[in-house]
Amino acid sequence: MNPACKDITSFLVMDILERAQAIEAAGHRVIHLEIGEPDFDIPECVKDAAQKAVAEGRTHYTHSLGILELREALCALYADEYGVKISPERILVAGGTSPAMLLAFGVLARPGKHMLLTDPAYACYPNFLRFTGLTPRYVAVDEEDGFQWTPERIWESVSEDTAAILLNSPANPTGTLLSEAALETACACGAPVVSDEIYHGLTYAGPARSALQFSDDALVLNGFSKRFAMTGLRLGYLIAPPSLMPLLQKLQQNLFICASSVAQWAGLAALSPDGLAAAEVMRQTYDARRKVLLAGLSRLGLSPRVEPTGAFYVFVRADHLHPNSLALAYDILEKAHVGVTPGIDFGPGGEGHLRFSYANSLENIEEGLARLERYITDHCR
Repeated sequence: MNPACKDITSFLVMDILERAQAIEAAGHRVIHLEIGEPDFDIPECVKDAAQKAVAEGRTHYTHSLGILELREALCALYADEYGVKISPERILVAGGTSPAMLLAFGVLARPGKHMLLTDPAYACYPNFLRFTGLTPRYVAVDEEDGFQWTPERIWESVSEDTAAILLNSPANPTGTLLSEAALETACACGAPVVSDEIYHGLTYAGPARSALQFSDDALVLNGFSKRFAMTGLRLGYLIAPPSLMPLLQKLQQNLFICASSVAQWAGLAALSPDGLAAAEVMRQTYDARRKVLLAGLSRLGLSPRVEPTGAFYVFVRADHLHPNSLALAYDILEKAHVGVTPGIDFGPGGEGHLRFSYANSLENIEEGLARLERYITDHCR
């Protein structure tokens, strides 16, 4: 067995989801505030493009980097939204952002090196890093800073053994954005930057900044799952410096060959005016849900110190209800039939917290809040 595999941990939110599904199978209704998956259908233009691709026989291998039309459309998107110029040769289209992440971490891996990530951070990052041979090095960040990097924390954390610094803005699990000063510092700290921008397009107090606005050498991860509700189509991409593209392309050819041809044509439609308009409607709907969830959690004494203004998550301290976030999440699920994610899933610094997702209807969010209020009254006072 690969020694790295024995250190792979469970994705606890999936454990919670699977237990919730068992409860549903027993005849109970569960309110899902645990899973970070859009509840919307894919835009109609995306659906039409996928069906058209199948009907026209566009179901064969594509160029390993992805169809040129899609890569050109992504270049246009970055020029329009960030004012940065990139070429199609710097884009690798993958079967989801996770494979793109695996490739990015793989080309940066060096024996004895580590990658810096915040604590808390997306639960799967450390497992990807271990699998590629990099050591994940958590850096404690403060709740008062929205659990995000600060310029000071970046400078004091980078060393000669740092293979890269990992950024995520808007962030999972917190929904907070990295400051411009911290992003600029990260891109000037001397270590490579990997910027996970999968939640770009889902911000509610102004747009997020891309690392490419501060450095041409940054590696940027993004995809179609969150902004366009295309989770099941599995389509993501990596933007990398020209010097890394030959190796990335060889890895893609060997490990994955190419992304789904049908998904790529669907992704091209997502970047059309109709697709972007549909995504904007979803963004506005998330914002309305965000406000309702924040207000409801505040009434329950579960307010975050920094208001989340991106993604579709709220991360709150809940150790006054129970010190063990995993035990608390299971207890809420069993007694209130509300799924929430334990903070320990996101690193040691997440313990004592719960993550709530508002990728669900207003009706379900309000019902979930009502159930949580009864749970707290009956079991925590």
